[in-house]
Amino acid sequence: MDFATNPVDGTRIFHTTTGAGPPVLLVHGSLLSHQIWRTFGYVRALRDTHRLILVDQRGHGRSDKPRDVASYSMDLITGDLLAVLDATDTETVDYVGYSFGGRSGLHLASRAPHRLRSLIAGGASAAPQKGALDGLFFPNSADVLEHRGMDAFIEEWSKRRIFPVDSGTRAAFMKNDPLALAAYFRASDADPGLPDSALTSMSVPTMMFVGTEDTARIDDTRRAAALIPGADLHEIRGYDHGTTVAAPEAVELVKAALCG
Repeated sequence: MDFATNPVDGTRIFHTTTGAGPPVLLVHGSLLSHQIWRTFGYVRALRDTHRLILVDQRGHGRSDKPRDVASYSMDLITGDLLAVLDATDTETVDYVGYSFGGRSGLHLASRAPHRLRSLIAGGASAAPQKGALDGLFFPNSADVLEHRGMDAFIEEWSKRRIFPVDSGTRAAFMKNDPLALAAYFRASDADPGLPDSALTSMSVPTMMFVGTEDTARIDDTRRAAALIPGADLHEIRGYDHGTTVAAPEAVELVKAALCG
């Protein structure tokens, strides 16, 4: 297994690489792992044309899982991604991220634009995150993770979804540490987001996409795309926040953007 180490706090970030060609960094959303890019077909679609760098964000998958809220600041999270680029000898990269991964990409594009050739962000928000994860999942979601565990979290989330939780998502959720995720949820709730000035001055070529049924993210995604100079916005009809990343239309959209 390959790990990059964040030099600020020593957190180890798991990453794996497959394929050959121009490098692409793929970064998953909350409670998931790098495996989603295989499960949902992105690796199969891109590995013949690109070198794919798949990452587990801190608190997720095989990466370290600190249980203190301070460990989940966006400065540390973007530092993790830079550490992965350094560890893989990748000077510049095309970035693909969904949800939390899209938010991480927006922050990375603001902090280190010279490391990104392009940014593809799905279901992403640059706005203040107060209440955002409760909106995506359910009220008091961090408390459920901390006091009742992952089974209870999935049960509560299932009650509020349009579509049932697929087996791949459930398996990814169950591999996580609920106490670490509770800390991440609380840190996310305190994230002030990016100021409009950071978006209007962004220089990285950007494409954003969102599901038309993603009531939690569609307005934020539209607003960020409107502020970023030259950004393209694509709305994928019929999908909510939890299903857009798995949509075949999303895979084809990303493939066309990277291979076009």
